[in-house]
Amino acid sequence: MQPFLLITTRPEDEVVRLEHDAFIRFTGLAEPDLQWVRLDQQELPEISADAFSGIILGGSPYNSSDHPDEKSAAQRRAEFALSGMLDRVIEQDIPFFGACYGVGTLGLHQGGVVDRQYGELVGIVPITMTEEGEADPLLRASGLPRTFHGIVGHKEAISRLPEHATLLATGQNAPVQMFRIGTRQYATQFHPELDVPGLIDRLSAYRDHGYTSPGTFHATVERLRSGRIDHTDRLLRAFVTLFAR
Repeated sequence: MQPFLLITTRPEDEVVRLEHDAFIRFTGLAEPDLQWVRLDQQELPEISADAFSGIILGGSPYNSSDHPDEKSAAQRRAEFALSGMLDRVIEQDIPFFGACYGVGTLGLHQGGVVDRQYGELVGIVPITMTEEGEADPLLRASGLPRTFHGIVGHKEAISRLPEHATLLATGQNAPVQMFRIGTRQYATQFHPELDVPGLIDRLSAYRDHGYTSPGTFHATVERLRSGRIDHTDRLLRAFVTLFAR
């Protein structure tokens, strides 16, 4: 089997290690079958359909809608690398799955509008498939119900989809929770690589980054502990199953 490629942008060693481990666990891939590139430390390999079964992009502390003057050198380097990667993904129709940060990168790359209108504080929210989502091969293979609960926490979101995108799932506060470009490039606003313990670990690492209201961190953690999410991680296993070759 050709390997899949996982791209991460987080600079925090422990956070990004846990993110990598979650993608290994939820895709079901062995480590040699999921090559890992940390854009904060490494250059991307040559991207081609011959080299990889598919590409997975993890979440990020970066926001695509940040004002250019506010972006660090590391963020600008990451965005430049990801834009070039997506050029090749689209040109060669390489399967792609972007979790949360993928909405901003893929959405902007394809001409959508990403801004701060529909940000969501960390939580577990209901997500509902559109008719196109119910018919989508990846969502069908995941076995998720038409309405399911997923983990969110983001400052930016898609406010206008690219004209040629297919809306697959929507939410009460963020109207775009999942979309597809063509037939094989996907992005979710929610985090299929997180379960509740993983979310609490990540929230602890970013507790001062504005993902919870001021003074509500501990209450948020307690609410999350009693929350229920559906097995959105099945999307990652389904992505691998559909596109491994």
